[in-house]
Amino acid sequence: MSTSWHDKLLGGFRRTSDRLVGNLAGLGGARLEEHTLDEVEEALIGSDLGPETAGRVRARLAEGTFERNMEELGIRLVVAEEVEKVLAQVAKPLGIDAFPRPQVVLVIGVNGSGKTTTIAKLAHLFLEQDYQVMLAAGDTFRAAAIGQLRTWAERIGVPIVTGPEGGDAAGIVWDAVKKATEIGTDVLIVDTAGRLQNKRELMDELAKIRRVLGRLNPAAPHDVLLVLDATTGQNALNQIEVFKEVAGVTGLVMTKLDGTARGGVLVAAAERYGLPIHAIGVGEQMDDLRPFDAREVSRIIAGVDTGPRK
Repeated sequence: MSTSWHDKLLGGFRRTSDRLVGNLAGLGGARLEEHTLDEVEEALIGSDLGPETAGRVRARLAEGTFERNMEELGIRLVVAEEVEKVLAQVAKPLGIDAFPRPQVVLVIGVNGSGKTTTIAKLAHLFLEQDYQVMLAAGDTFRAAAIGQLRTWAERIGVPIVTGPEGGDAAGIVWDAVKKATEIGTDVLIVDTAGRLQNKRELMDELAKIRRVLGRLNPAAPHDVLLVLDATTGQNALNQIEVFKEVAGVTGLVMTKLDGTARGGVLVAAAERYGLPIHAIGVGEQMDDLRPFDAREVSRIIAGVDTGPRK
């Protein structure tokens, strides 16, 4: 029996939810006085939800509506409501609507973020929606990246354009766009180098790719997706800051939420940057990367939704 997406979310966010519930433990049942509100706010910041969301929850609890003694579950319900408001603004599936085709999606992210695997999972998601997909191995800096992406392309049954290690990434993208256009591919997903040690070098390479794309299709790239590893916690926010400057990020994909208690960073990223979060990853399987429902995820993070759906 296959596991439902809801159950995968429950499992994926369990450590995050347990951490938040643990941080709030003992704060219910007392009058919400100033020092209690301070403790709630600190507990939420300690759960990686970010100071903005923590402050909004505190303000809600301080409004006076909750002057009666409030149980811990009541506090978590308020957390769920405020988190939902934040996530609802950014939970947006990636639409394939470019014309002429293909829609060119540049995927960026630091090495180790799960970028290559995420590209394969995105391709799988688009194939499920009956789109034709092609991959381009634009991370020529690492031979392993080219080989890994080729293996994934063969496994999911999509064409791939590659070149030699150390080759010209922009030239590979040029070839891929021409080929995708000729055969009527809907989506071209382009892997890119993930080295941030030399921001200038990475910026120059991405700028060159953009110039090449512009000659073939002035609207391309249509999307620049940043893959974030949730296990890095607050460092993921620093990566958004850098890549926004370097690459003009248009949307986010957050992976490895199942491997961390720091999944609250999803909320912090949404609140601080407001970039669309197109999908989240909660496992290793091909269908463990999906768009998400803001209410569902908010209630799971807050420890309000803890069981399978009936």
